[in-house]
Formats: sequence, structure tokens, C-alpha cells
Amino acid sequence: MHFDLVDLRLYLNVVQTGNITAGASLSHLSLPAASARIRAMEASLGVAFLLRSRRGVSPTPAGQALAHHARLLLQHVERMNHDLAEYAQGFKGRIRLLCNTSALTEYLPELLADFVRQHPNISVDQQELTSLRITHALRQDAADIGVISNAVDTRDLQTRPFRDDPLVLVVPLGHPLANRPDLSFSDTLSHDYVGLSSSSALAVYLEEQALHVGVRMQVRIRAEGFDGVLRMVARGAGLGVVPKATIERWQAPRTFKVVNLSEPWADRKLLLCARSFEQLPAYAVALLEALSL
Repeated sequence: MHFDLVDLRLYLNVVQTGNITAGASLSHLSLPAASARIRAMEASLGVAFLLRSRRGVSPTPAGQALAHHARLLLQHVERMNHDLAEYAQGFKGRIRLLCNTSALTEYLPELLADFVRQHPNISVDQQELTSLRITHALRQDAADIGVISNAVDTRDLQTRPFRDDPLVLVVPLGHPLANRPDLSFSDTLSHDYVGLSSSSALAVYLEEQALHVGVRMQVRIRAEGFDGVLRMVARGAGLGVVPKATIERWQAPRTFKVVNLSEPWADRKLLLCARSFEQLPAYAVALLEALSL
């Protein structure tokens, strides 16, 4: 049996994303190369590590054991590199940061840019996931820090406040719902929506909320980013849900109406989250402190 660090990182990326193609992309490998590495790992022990289906992949019991040991090994390697950083010219500490859509687009760009400018020896790998998947990844030591909504279970994780992040409904002027001062999300689900990309964490979250009330969202068109949603709503393409922060930084004339949603989940807060703040590497603590200001 011989697994190198590239194999182990690839395998964890595949398990985290539930998809070999996505895992290959995160690992900066082609799909054929990634598939060949996974097959070679399985062949070396004569055991399957992944269950494959049309919906993606999931680890077998053997694969879960491999993921556990791979995380431990890579953490030890990363901490060794950090401890030896003063002797290794050009070494860069690398932080694994997972965040939901709103954090990634509305709050983090300037904060992360300032952080890497002030810490030239530290890099940040950021990835967008739903808050629920972020908590799963943190519990499995597949990330250092997460930025999540307060709607998910954070038992056995540590959290700190990050930002208030209420979600609001945006409605085209002249729409039948435009004169309603407050609406429930369920009130809107008989109408067409402008959605985010289907892979967006917020898109997945909103579609889950609709299914909880037994209705499927009618997404007629999808936009890349919150600004794209607002521009399409303004042209009458449908309703949209965006963070209130998006509205506050919108510079163009408001040719749409903003309506509060009455559901408790829409009045959400964002949290910084980790398995243990005290056990983070020093370079990850530096980012945590920068984001906590």
C-alpha cells in the first residue's frame, strides 16, 4: 500500500464534495487523473473506498476509516510545515475556510484581501458550502474555520458572532405582491423566482425551506451572484431573496420593492465556527482574530 499526499488530499476533496469531478477540480487534477488515482488506491488494498451512484459518491466503511486517517496525517503534515516555517524560506501557511453564499459574497472579500496583504506567508483556501455541510466538514477536521448561519446545529463546535445577515424578498414594481408590507416565504411560492446558481449554498437552502412547507420553488431563471438577481428582478423576471446587505450596497436606482420575510430563519445571524478555537494552528488563529473584529 502506497498513498501519497496528493492521493489523500484528492480523496478528502472527493468525499467532501460528494463528487469525483468536483474533488478533482479542488485538487487541481484532471478528471481522468483523479479517477485513476482513486482506482489505484482501491486496487492497492483490494477494497472499495467509494460507493458510486448517479447522484455522486459516498464513502464505504473502509472509505470512512481512510478519510479519518487521511485527515489526521494531513493535519500533522500541515502543523509540521508550520512549525518548520521559520527554517523553510517561502513556506506559506494555508487555511481551509468554508463559508456560505452570503459570507462569501457580501462580507469576506475585503476582509480576506486585507488579511493576506498583511500576512504574506499565509494563504486562504475558501470554498462555498451550505451551513449544514460546513458543520459536518468541521466535525470531520476537513476545514479549519467555517462561516455559517445560526440556523444549523452547532453542538460540539465552538462559535463566535460574525455578522447580522437578514434575508429579504425583492419584488418587481407592479407585481401582485409589491404592496404587501410583510410576507411569509410560503405566500410567495406560487410565483416565479429568479434564483442563484443551483450549486449556490443559499439556493440549496431556499429550496429546502420551500420543500419543508410541501412546495417546490418555481425558478424560471438563475443569476450569477446577488447583483445579478437584483438586476433580473428589476426587469420583472420574478421574485428574489437576497441578504439585506446586498440592498444596502446597491448603487443603482431601486426599480424593485424590498419586503421583509416573516419566517424566523430569514432573520439570521452569521457565526464563525470551528471544532476547537484553542486547537487551531497559529496562522488560522490569526485569521479568526481578524474576522472577529
